[in-house]
Amino acid sequence: MNNLLGRLLGSILGQNKAWWVEIKTSQPACTYYFGPFDSESEAHAAKGGYIEDLEQEGAHNIQTLVQLCSFPEQLTITDEWDTPLGGFTAPAFGRS
Repeated sequence: MNNLLGRLLGSILGQNKAWWVEIKTSQPACTYYFGPFDSESEAHAAKGGYIEDLEQEGAHNIQTLVQLCSFPEQLTITDEWDTPLGGFTAPAFGRS
């Protein structure tokens, strides 16, 4: 738990990178970020549950990406007016 808390605080301060699951849906047009995770395999193992939840809520065209990056500025971004159906926008955080 201390390791996770330290990574979360470090990510917020821009000092560390962690593994995140990015999920984009076309209906509703949203981008969701789940994490931080300590490893890529941990993030991949968790993403199925997030996908299942979104499918049960009626989300369509679900696309996922697991990536090592800094803490996202927002964990949920509604893209309904900015993104064509199924399109992607720039990430809400920096990659390296």
